[in-house]
Amino acid sequence: MPFPQHSHLGSNLFDSLRKSPFREFICDYGLPQTKKFSRGITLSLSLLLCSYLNKRLGSEKFVGVVLPTGLGGVLANIALFLSGRVPVNLNFTLGKEINQEIIDRIGLQTLITASQMKKKFPEFPWSDKGIMIDEILKKFRSKRGLILVTYVWVLLLPKWVRSHFNVPRSGGSETALMLFTSGSSGKPKGVPLSHSNIRANCKQMFALQLFEQNTRVLLNLPLFHSFGLSLGMIFSILRGLVLVCTPSPLDSKLSVRAVREQKVEVLLGTPTFLRGYLKSAKKDDLQSVKYVVSGAEKSPISLSDQWEKEVGCQFLEGYGLTETSPAISFNLPGNQKRKGSVGRLLDGIECRVLDPDDGHETTLDTGGVLCFRGPNVFQGYWKDVDLSNRVLSPDGWFRTGDLGRVDRDGFLWIEGRVSRFSKIGGEMVPHAKIEEEILDVLNKSMGVEVSLVVSAARDEKKGERLMVLCTLDMNHRDVIQRLRDKGLPNLWIPKDYLTVPSIPTLGSGKVDWQKVRTITSKYLSNS
Repeated sequence: MPFPQHSHLGSNLFDSLRKSPFREFICDYGLPQTKKFSRGITLSLSLLLCSYLNKRLGSEKFVGVVLPTGLGGVLANIALFLSGRVPVNLNFTLGKEINQEIIDRIGLQTLITASQMKKKFPEFPWSDKGIMIDEILKKFRSKRGLILVTYVWVLLLPKWVRSHFNVPRSGGSETALMLFTSGSSGKPKGVPLSHSNIRANCKQMFALQLFEQNTRVLLNLPLFHSFGLSLGMIFSILRGLVLVCTPSPLDSKLSVRAVREQKVEVLLGTPTFLRGYLKSAKKDDLQSVKYVVSGAEKSPISLSDQWEKEVGCQFLEGYGLTETSPAISFNLPGNQKRKGSVGRLLDGIECRVLDPDDGHETTLDTGGVLCFRGPNVFQGYWKDVDLSNRVLSPDGWFRTGDLGRVDRDGFLWIEGRVSRFSKIGGEMVPHAKIEEEILDVLNKSMGVEVSLVVSAARDEKKGERLMVLCTLDMNHRDVIQRLRDKGLPNLWIPKDYLTVPSIPTLGSGKVDWQKVRTITSKYLSNS
């Protein structure tokens, strides 16, 4: 990545899109009719939108974006970068109260959205200063001559275009974008990521030399999620990839159709979404797929095996967090992959582990609470000094709350979260490990794909009581006996099981642990 160290993302995106203006960039399946746009036309539309925003927004620095993945969402974010502003992509699935709190916390005045979004989410706390991206693009289409003139300017007079549209050159440690953690285990936290953070993580992904230019990528992960925005959109632009967009990963039928028709080679997704594609796909629908890149949550080995067996692709799992821009580690194809791990650390990232009980540093292969340091690590939460000080050391170490270890070959293994342990009879009981054992029992005894989570609620006698939420109506006694036969400690074996239609998830695809805990507490208190 030949971009200057302290350059601005807006400038980086400008250079990248202009470099190969005639090449295809985005194919949008969310429009009334599927349409394709070149990198040069995308840049021209973004510049015109940038000019419009400069006239409308005045001195506003932070601007909300409430759009699904597709041309509108991509243009809105690029235009905000080009204008020197900070996009704040809001999770429209979180509900009114949380989003209103976020809007107030950041001080957002203007929201960029679309007419269909306002109809679909009437309860969202819409701003009086809304900008409708669909209406603006409609006006642009009626002025095709202006688009063409801008396109010619981009080709022939790039320096003049930079100056005319005031594309910023310097960014460095300034905030480039604002994301909010998914809120899977508490209220969402504001994570400002700098231009240097994002660029460093893109450079780390570049170094893997995995994705070649013109590789076709399915992007339907929401732009309010770091996986979708930072890696899915920004990295793809800088790397020269082609984006095939569908508006939602939940629409697995449309996503599979896009894969088939556009010969998509790389899928980005969470285990929840990737499982849906396999269920919806018919023979040969996914034959073009070379790589599946899974993140955000730990993938069951059974899911990766199923993908590789049925599709004949490489299932590559990585690990990251919003606070790390997001990628930390990545598995590479062939013998550079270790099944069950999340790969080796990316260039420039250091790791250390702390004992979860006393906080002292332990050896990497012993494992404990994972801490990371590197150029992609954020500098602290938005207006929350206390929380920032709890997770960030003065010398830049970020304490994640995830438990894991690094083996002697340098592979990172995630073994759960500190918050996903129960203390029963004085022992620490790992929920994630129990989930793995139950899934193993069910796969071997029944040969069916099932989703489940282990949760817990307070218990007066033992401290906490385990419970399994599962999408399959199973024989509980048989499962319990099989777990005993495997040698699982008795304290680790859940005695309570609840069949549910689906595991509660957030818009990002992660498990909604707040809802899981509510269901668990209610069920166990009534039993």
